[in-house]
Amino acid sequence: MHDHDHGHQAGPGSRFGVSHHDHSASGHQGHAHGVSADTDRRWLGTALALIAAFMVVEVTVGIMAGSLALISDAAHMLTDAASIVLALVAMRLAAGPARGSYTYGFKRAEILSAQVNGLTLLLLGSWLAYEAVQRLVDPSGVEGGLMLATTLVGVVVNVAATWCISKANRSSLNVEGAYQHILNDLFAFIGTAIAALIIVLTGFARADAIASLAVVVLMLKAGFGLLHESGRILLEVAPAHIDPDALGDKLVAQKTVVEVHDLHVWQITSGQSALSAHIMVVPEGNCHALRRDLEELLRHDYGITHTTLQVDHVPEPALQLALPGGRPLLPTDAVGHCEEPHGPVHRNEPHGH
Repeated sequence: MHDHDHGHQAGPGSRFGVSHHDHSASGHQGHAHGVSADTDRRWLGTALALIAAFMVVEVTVGIMAGSLALISDAAHMLTDAASIVLALVAMRLAAGPARGSYTYGFKRAEILSAQVNGLTLLLLGSWLAYEAVQRLVDPSGVEGGLMLATTLVGVVVNVAATWCISKANRSSLNVEGAYQHILNDLFAFIGTAIAALIIVLTGFARADAIASLAVVVLMLKAGFGLLHESGRILLEVAPAHIDPDALGDKLVAQKTVVEVHDLHVWQITSGQSALSAHIMVVPEGNCHALRRDLEELLRHDYGITHTTLQVDHVPEPALQLALPGGRPLLPTDAVGHCEEPHGPVHRNEPHGH
């Protein structure tokens, strides 16, 4: 093996390795369109004020009109407001430096909040579904005119809130999540307006409960989506668009690479992926050049810029001693090295996953 002096310490277990971190494009990607973080907060704050004010009005009118659909829409708007608050809090926390035991800072506060938000959507949606079914069985009187007027105002408010968030930096997944929340709510309002028009024209009161169930479907879909995505990040599952086995095969196929093991791909928070791996190369291989080539491959092909690569030469004796099947004996076969392997070993030979 060999030792490289890079002016910094390698990570734990990387005594003879080449470790490298690139934070230049990880996390928040910056404001490519020239919108500052303060401007983002102002746009989000304006959208939050519009939604919160109308939500209070809608609950009041929903009770007066006896419309469960309006109350369902108001509940959906509550989740919209929560998503905007989440985006604002996440922006503030992400701006703070990592310190002490929190080596990633508070970037995963967003993920914990998403879990709470998703669970709230499921519980609230379940209650509204129960109420809607009760009204389908035993419909009550609904003031269709009042319901229609309120939903039309709601459409205008949602369009205004959607426009405000569209002016913020949507390359941030926090902002994009809030944007999609409000856009879905806009569709719900349009459905409720159609139900109100049906009630006004035909007196079919069950249209209110049907519209409420349509809103519930949107709430449950969003809730399950939040729990699924946040759960993947908390369990440190590889990003959905990356196949770790295919990635490992691509790395080991590079010139001079003999083996890749201890390959880990995970998300620090939404939109911020990281990778670490131990790369074994032939004795005459140029570790420094290879590391740079692999980092560029990961950046270009997978968008991963936060990497830790430990690059080591395969010892000469390992190349001279072959195991059954003709492959060389590598450090991962030796007693004491990687006693508890972390995932599959990738070698440039036929293998299954």
